[in-house]
Amino acid sequence: MEKKLLKKILYVDDDDDIRTVGEMALSLGDFLIKVCSSGKEALAVVKDFEPDLIILDMMMPEMDGMETLSFLKKDKETEKIPVIFMTAKVQKEEVEEFKKSGAIAVITKPFDPMSLAQEVKKKWEDYL
Repeated sequence: MEKKLLKKILYVDDDDDIRTVGEMALSLGDFLIKVCSSGKEALAVVKDFEPDLIILDMMMPEMDGMETLSFLKKDKETEKIPVIFMTAKVQKEEVEEFKKSGAIAVITKPFDPMSLAQEVKKKWEDYL
């Protein structure tokens, strides 16, 4: 019997090692994962991939997570896609700012690879 893929996630992180570990960790949750190494790359593929959720690194060169989210929110085709930021910047004020900008949740880096998929599912369910 074929395993049913639950949801499509676009996972964006500029760090190769973190992106690899994150992709493997998320695959434990039966998600279909597409990875991108930059905000620009994410914006280039988001409409074709049609993700159900975007996990976005906050600190990236050229275009950071906030700027990428801003572009997503300005486009009618992508404005409603929920976004979770993944960042080491988790002071209360920072998290509040991320949520005001449109993120549904924040996952703290470094994350636990063994529980990342469950954490994403929980934050997603809390949003829905």
